[in-house]
Amino acid sequence: MTTSSAPLVSLQAPKDVSVADIETELSQIWQSYGGEGEGSFAAATRAATFSLVIYEPEETQQLLAALGYYMGPIDGIEGPRTQAALEVAQKALGLEVTGKSNPETLAKLKEEVAKKDDGKKAEGNGLKSIQYALDTSGAGFADAIASVNPCRIIALCPTVGEDEGVNAQVSAYCPVQKRTSTTLICCEYITLRGTQTALDRISGMIPELAIADLPKFAWWKATPDPNHDLFKRIAESSDCIIIDSSHFNATEEDLLVVQDLIESGLNIADLNWRRLFNWQELTAEAFDPPERRPYIKEIDLVTIDYEKGNPAQALMFLGWFASRLQWHPVAYESLGGEYDITKIKFVGADQRQIEVELAAIPIAAGEIPGDLIGLRLMSTNTQADCCTILCSQIAGCMRMESGGGAQNCRIEQVTPMFDQQAENLLSKQLQRWSRDMLYEESMAVAAQILKLVNR
Repeated sequence: MTTSSAPLVSLQAPKDVSVADIETELSQIWQSYGGEGEGSFAAATRAATFSLVIYEPEETQQLLAALGYYMGPIDGIEGPRTQAALEVAQKALGLEVTGKSNPETLAKLKEEVAKKDDGKKAEGNGLKSIQYALDTSGAGFADAIASVNPCRIIALCPTVGEDEGVNAQVSAYCPVQKRTSTTLICCEYITLRGTQTALDRISGMIPELAIADLPKFAWWKATPDPNHDLFKRIAESSDCIIIDSSHFNATEEDLLVVQDLIESGLNIADLNWRRLFNWQELTAEAFDPPERRPYIKEIDLVTIDYEKGNPAQALMFLGWFASRLQWHPVAYESLGGEYDITKIKFVGADQRQIEVELAAIPIAAGEIPGDLIGLRLMSTNTQADCCTILCSQIAGCMRMESGGGAQNCRIEQVTPMFDQQAENLLSKQLQRWSRDMLYEESMAVAAQILKLVNR
């Protein structure tokens, strides 16, 4: 899905400032535009709904800006503007044009920036003084957030190389509203760039940059680490920590870390959990008919297929389903093979034995690593009307139907979410900061499963 929004008015293009002068510089912007608008400029409303801290360890946006391909705030949000910049850069650099960052693209961008920096050393310029113009042709996702909720976005961008302290930039952009509007709703941007060590040194002041007495969100675009000083500082001051488990590298271990954080009292929101909504909805609907409801307790054979590479969705879905039926995991066995088969055994509330199979299918079915591909619910009781098959429209139902009994099954295709990209899911998440108890209950069961691995 391409996020679109109105053209932008720039109240302040990215401006280098000292860390100590951030608030002063932002205040000066609003002092200039806080009255009645003159000419084509309306009065501007500054951030008044929430603050969003984004930890962005991925350097793609910064490198694109340094080379002049990316024009807009470095906010860590990989929206349509960043995608468009990647496509232009990839074409210019002779790379495969995908609009997505990958190791080859990242390496080439770093190489080009290094060449550019070498040519500017005599002038004392380089990455630490990135300047770029506003792109009004394809408004980015952060702009779409601003058009609904004027907010403050604080982007933390760790860099590699020599520790030269933290470079700060401030900016303010306002999507142009309807012609009858008399007020521009604006978003403030604070970008802090430096080595991880440099950012750690100022970790104590970062929470102070958030707007007082308003909700505070943090989008941690890396594996959450309770021992990471910067993560701890941000987590302590945030109402909600947003993650995306689809990008976890060591998924099983990382999910256990997330569960530990939940148990410690943190409010965690996983964007990958939201991608399961259509699967959960159709599973529940399959047992809405009164004649099928009694048979849901007869389910004792479950198969879940997911795209090989990341089992987070499969484990969270299984955690959700098992928690609803009060199943308790008792055994875990990894069989490996082409589909990396995993067998998990549960005991139901009525002592019924349930067997679940997770299969990692080696196909690239969708854009999200580990997307669910298929689900089959069956029973060893041949008289039970509970057989249900759900499958992705992209991958089809062939493998699930080949398991036998398909002629007696309810078969549905799951329509992929049109807005399952992280930046779109983030917009929905920013509408709520209360705890998601269903997610937490599902994660608790998923963690119980994973703790069986080494038993």
